[in-house]
Amino acid sequence: MNPEQEILEKWIERFSDSRPEPATALCSAQPDPFRNPVGYTIRQGLSQLWEQLLREMDPDTVDAALDSILRIRAVQDVSPNEAVRFVADLRPLLGQLPSELDRTLVEGRIDRLAQAALDKYLQCREQINVARLHEAERLASTYRAARKVCL
Repeated sequence: MNPEQEILEKWIERFSDSRPEPATALCSAQPDPFRNPVGYTIRQGLSQLWEQLLREMDPDTVDAALDSILRIRAVQDVSPNEAVRFVADLRPLLGQLPSELDRTLVEGRIDRLAQAALDKYLQCREQINVARLHEAERLASTYRAARKVCL
């Protein structure tokens, strides 16, 4: 395994360890997207983000990878800080980065990624809150209609 792959595996492990015990199994190495869709999605998203951090960052690829991870985090009972901490968890692992890669450049990209992750997480939470509001309005409307019929 090359150093870049080792860093990725440690990053995935840190992501998994940051979750409560029952959720840790979700990030297991089970490669089957049907048996472990959450773990598969997280592993794929982190792999894509790592590739983008090492190469030129494509905004669309980064956005899609963040979206897949943070949609999962948005429905979990975690604070915004906890939800995006996985980005900062990568920084201590950079000591193992091969010398031909510019560590300062990668650290700058991690900073931009952290900002984008927080924006994406808040966007996902807003979508959830809007959906909850629409559902509450729908239920209230149904309740009022049922009350009129019963009276």
